[in-house]
Formats: sequence, C-alpha cells, structure tokens
Amino acid sequence: MRICFWGVRGSIPSPLLPAQIRSKVSAIIERLTPADLESPESRERFLAGLPLWLFGSVGSNTPCVTVQLENGTPPVPEEMLVFDAGSGMRELGIAVGKQKPKPSQFHVFFSHFHGDHTIGLPFFNPVYDSSVKMNFYSPLNAFETILDGHITPPYFPIRMEAMASQKAFHTLSGPLHLSGATISYREMNHPGGCHSYKVDDGKHKFIYATDSELSSDDFKKNDENTSYFSDADLIVIDTQYTLEEAIDKNNWGHNAFSLAVDFAANWNIKHMVLFHHDPAYDDQKLFTILQSAKWYTDRLNIKKLKLSIAIEGTEICL
Repeated sequence: MRICFWGVRGSIPSPLLPAQIRSKVSAIIERLTPADLESPESRERFLAGLPLWLFGSVGSNTPCVTVQLENGTPPVPEEMLVFDAGSGMRELGIAVGKQKPKPSQFHVFFSHFHGDHTIGLPFFNPVYDSSVKMNFYSPLNAFETILDGHITPPYFPIRMEAMASQKAFHTLSGPLHLSGATISYREMNHPGGCHSYKVDDGKHKFIYATDSELSSDDFKKNDENTSYFSDADLIVIDTQYTLEEAIDKNNWGHNAFSLAVDFAANWNIKHMVLFHHDPAYDDQKLFTILQSAKWYTDRLNIKKLKLSIAIEGTEICL
C-alpha cells in the first residue's frame, strides 16, 4: 500500500509569499561559511544539513491524498484511490499525466463537501478524458447534487456533465470491497458532518481522518471503535491547532496535536501523520509543532508511536 500526499493544508490554499521566500533565502545565506562553498560535495553537505522547515516547504494545497494498492504490476496500477479533492488534486492530475501507463480509473472518496475539499476537482486533468472512469463516493444521499452546486456557473464556467470522463456516483451504505481491499467509514465530529475512511488490504490498515475534532466517545474501548481504530499501521489525522487554540476554538471541528497523540496511543496506532495544517502557520511553526508533538510523546513515555508531518510530494509505503 502506497500513500501519497498532494495537498496537506486546511481551510484555504496558502502559497508562500515573496517575503517568506526571501526570508528563507536570507536565513540560508547567514548559515553559509567559505568552507561550505569549496566543492560540490561541501555544498551538498551544507544543503543536507539545513532544517527541513528552511530548505523546502510542507506545501500550500488543500487536502488530497492517494492510496495505491499492491494489486499488480507495473507499480502504477490502473486504479487509484483518492481521498478528497482539494487543490492538491490539480497536482495529482499533472503527475499522473506523466506516468506510463496512466491510471484509467479513479475512486474519489469525499470526507465532506466544504470548499477546501472540493476545489481541485474541476482542475483535475483526467476528469476531462473520455477514456477515464471517475467513481465518486460518499455516505451522503444525493451528494451528486452537492458537487453540482460547487461546479456550476457563476462559480465555475462549466458543469460536471460537460467534463468528458465517465462518471459514477456511489452512495455508501456499508463497507466497500475494492481492488482487494475493504474501505469502511465512520462519522466524525465536524460542523456539517465529516467521515473518516479506513483502507484494509489484509496486511495493513490505513486511516484518513481529516477535519475530525476528537471527543471522549472516540476513545471508548467499545467494539465499534476497537474494530475501526485499533492497531492501525498509519493514521493521517487533523492536527490543525495547538492546545491553546483548540480550547479557544472548541467545536470548530479540528484537533490539537496533543489530543491526536493521545488518541493514537490509546488505539496502539503505529504511525501518526500530522495533517490539515493551519493556513496561517509558516513552515517553521509547523515543524515546531512536530517537535512539540515528539516531546509530548516522549514525556508520556509512548514508545511505539512514530510521528511525521504531512508534506506535499512525499509518500509512505506500508
């Protein structure tokens, strides 16, 4: 199972401003010494030693995460699972356009229909390709009407029906068996509703849980929770706030990173990825939050939980 990140921000795309780029360049120059410039090797060592928040960026696009299952060769299978259609979906479309062979079928699962999770769909190049089949999934009835409301004049110049791909809309009413895996879902706490998804291929369990403000009910060791959350190999989970912000923004539908750590430890999850980054946070702030989460994990003596931060363009293989 291969998980790739195409959009990791929440609420609204948040590109780097020119002043922020200049600030990064200036900070890098200040670290340079004459010895760092002596040879190509010394320059590479210098760049490799820079902190991740300085040499690069987590990205600016809103949520889009793909899962590719090991259901055959070559490495790029004909089918691809896509979770949410934020602005990162545009980057996904560009990337698959360069692949050979190209996926011919996409399975798009919507957590919910707030604009930051749908804005990328009309900019996804394969949706205009008549040889491509687009399968859309949600537990909500008549969600095709919701999507039509996003992609229609005067908000967008054309409607979905004008996009050439073959399209099918599937209302979920239970677990879905697809490409050798079982995809299940669970309603989470978010204004207007939201669903997390679990992909279980018989070897590994992956959970996508964006826009999910955790409550005490999510920690209860009942059969339903245990079956869904327990012993997952990887969870991509909303960690938009610090603890102070989460207190101030109670019922806004997002988590403090510390609560997400508590949750992952409670369910013996092996790897937690911080996701749905606040658009107001720069890269340095986000990596500070990651370090704080690791400190918190160490303080609680949680030994078996790996922590990462979602960065556009990266992938995790299970």
